[in-house]
Amino acid sequence: MSEPRWLTPDQAEVWAKYRRLRRELQRAQDQQLQQDSGLSAADYALLAPLSESADGVLRARELGAEVGWERSRLSHQISRMEKRGLVTREACADDARGSMVRLTEKGREAIEAAAPAHADNVRRLVFDPLTPDEMRVFGDVLDRILGAVERNAG
Repeated sequence: MSEPRWLTPDQAEVWAKYRRLRRELQRAQDQQLQQDSGLSAADYALLAPLSESADGVLRARELGAEVGWERSRLSHQISRMEKRGLVTREACADDARGSMVRLTEKGREAIEAAAPAHADNVRRLVFDPLTPDEMRVFGDVLDRILGAVERNAG
């Protein structure tokens, strides 16, 4: 068995910064959404792809894949959102075991009201600190890392 490939001190420092950024960015996004719209980050995560889909409807399986959630987490979140009138569940016409998730008018109003402040927050926190050249480099770096993650996904 080979020796582990430990992170170098520089790599460990960058990894720690990434983990901190991920945590703090998520916290800032959650806080902004809650304060400005009363939506949770989980609400927004599901409302956004529904609002961009044809007729505001997606198969639950597709919605779960879009946000990267397991079936149980998705089901619980949809139930919470149904109780608040943001979405409805419908039977899937071509798969008796599947279900469709439909954005309600109240859900569409909620995402449309929340989106401008959310976009402004993303711009302020992520893009405003970068020059246009840094943003392109950042995008390229993210593409390379995502490619490596996707190639190595089990």
